[in-house]
Amino acid sequence: MKSLQPLHKLALKQSIHKADMEKHVLGISGGKDSAALAIYMAQHYPELDIEYFFTDTGEELPEVQEFLTMLEGYLGKPITRLNPHRNFKFWLREFNHYLPSAQTRWCTQKLKLEPFRNWVNQWMKAEVTVYSYVAIRADEDYREGYNPNNQFLKVKYPFREDGIDKQGVFDLLEASGMGLPKYYEWRSRSGCTFCFFQQKIEWVRLKERHPAAFEEAKALEKSAEEHGSPFTWTQGEPLSMLERPERIQQIREDFDKRIARNEARKEKFANPLRANLVDIDDLYDCDEGNNSCNVCHK
Repeated sequence: MKSLQPLHKLALKQSIHKADMEKHVLGISGGKDSAALAIYMAQHYPELDIEYFFTDTGEELPEVQEFLTMLEGYLGKPITRLNPHRNFKFWLREFNHYLPSAQTRWCTQKLKLEPFRNWVNQWMKAEVTVYSYVAIRADEDYREGYNPNNQFLKVKYPFREDGIDKQGVFDLLEASGMGLPKYYEWRSRSGCTFCFFQQKIEWVRLKERHPAAFEEAKALEKSAEEHGSPFTWTQGEPLSMLERPERIQQIREDFDKRIARNEARKEKFANPLRANLVDIDDLYDCDEGNNSCNVCHK
């Protein structure tokens, strides 16, 4: 009679086979939520061999790249960069120099979603189940995640499933020593230097902190106008007008009024445990449900 294999050897073979048929990935946007999720997964699910990735448009803020390097050090793993050959300028030419906008988000489709699909397709073709972990929080009922149409792609929301909210995200970043990316000192969103979801004060800050990037955005806007694009980076106001000294002064004054309004509103609900922690969404009076792109913002 043929001898049976010990049960522990059978279990080991089964676990090896299961590992070969599964892939775990987590997208890093450069923002606070996805960074916190990467930290959370490393701390609470160390048995998962997660591959981290970042879809690089070629137009990212220097602060984003710096933060990614710091995060790689914390995780002890590299963050795979996608889009090494087809960046924003390539697709801008493909779309006849028409700028992306909230109405036509070709940048999200071409620079974020398609590269992700192409990347994971290598495993799905081999019938490997890909688990993608997305940083939608427990307090974001209004956000909808990515709905895959392939049976081998499973999207998971650990924060939502484990009850982690915005406070929890801040706590994770603070406790890990990573803190917030430096761009949160002046900007409320990660992503491209000239993201059209930026607020006007953020364009002013971009001009101050990265003048070359501002000039490049202004040149792209001028080229788009010459090619008949109906959109400017900020709705109804080209950067050539926004950068005028009197307009900048008005934008600053409006922003200061919003800060004062927010501070007055928050006094009644102050949390002394978070006295030194800036809530960037409150600072910029942001509505997180403003239809900004999950894959860029999160």
